[in-house]
Amino acid sequence: MENQVTYETVSKGSSQESVGTDSIDAKLTRGTAEPVTLKEFYRLVKPGIIYSNLMTAFAGYWLAAQWDVDWIHLIMTMLGTALVMAGGTVLNNYLDREMDAKMERTQNRALPSGRLSANFVLGYGIILGTIGLGVLYFGAQSPLATLIGLLGLFLYVWLYTAWFKRTSVWSTFVGAFSGATPPVIGYCAVSGTVDLGAILIFLFLFLWQPPHFWALGIRRMEEYRAAGFPLLPVVKGTFVTKISMVRYVVLLVPVTVMLTAYGYVGTIFLIVSTILGLTWVFMSVKGFKANGEAEIVWAKRMFLFSLLYLTLLSFLMVIDTTAKL
Repeated sequence: MENQVTYETVSKGSSQESVGTDSIDAKLTRGTAEPVTLKEFYRLVKPGIIYSNLMTAFAGYWLAAQWDVDWIHLIMTMLGTALVMAGGTVLNNYLDREMDAKMERTQNRALPSGRLSANFVLGYGIILGTIGLGVLYFGAQSPLATLIGLLGLFLYVWLYTAWFKRTSVWSTFVGAFSGATPPVIGYCAVSGTVDLGAILIFLFLFLWQPPHFWALGIRRMEEYRAAGFPLLPVVKGTFVTKISMVRYVVLLVPVTVMLTAYGYVGTIFLIVSTILGLTWVFMSVKGFKANGEAEIVWAKRMFLFSLLYLTLLSFLMVIDTTAKL
């Protein structure tokens, strides 16, 4: 009930902007006469998200292959995964177009500004996702990876973007399920089964995402409030958000340890992941003392550290993968 009241308050806070909703929607539907460059199409797929997730998909593939890599199969798997994710991010842009028009950092994108029509972007997203699934099925020849890709696409577009992102503080939790599928796609394209390794790398990405995104949410809280997103920091405040962040970061440590304990990676990964994990825990706990401007600085450091954590451990997961005997 508290969530509902808070979200209504958020929505009312932008009621003055709702007067122009019809004109905004019409603008988004018909587009403008301004020329559209290839860069606009590139930005629509949110390349930062694609690159970071493709990195984890590569790590998942390598973990399952154990250095015995079929390079053509690897390329097909990465291409298919990238296209499925691109389809999801474009459809995310389509569904979020009116909310993006209310946020300073997103209002100049091609769709909110009207440089591309909503119907065109919808078709663009569907085509990318469909081709990606086709590449996974026919190119990588992995029905299981294709199924996981389809499931991730459905969770991201319809369950997360179209439903929970607009209605509940649980949106980040729900979105973490789809965000954790890329490394599983890579892993299962090789293994052909969902075994303990697939579960562990799923948990690794699943637990990493909420503290990463909530750090951004605290930094950009007023923007999310103005746009009407019921994000946890907006609805429950930063103290409750920090408690939730600590829970996820703490659980990450034993998950990374288990990757070594069950023989998937070596000692180097164990040492570095434990040091980074405990450092992240310390930084998370330290955030309870931060308020005002110091809290924004802390959130920025948490966000940047989360990127370093994911990048370094994905790299180490590859170079320290246990070789096939």
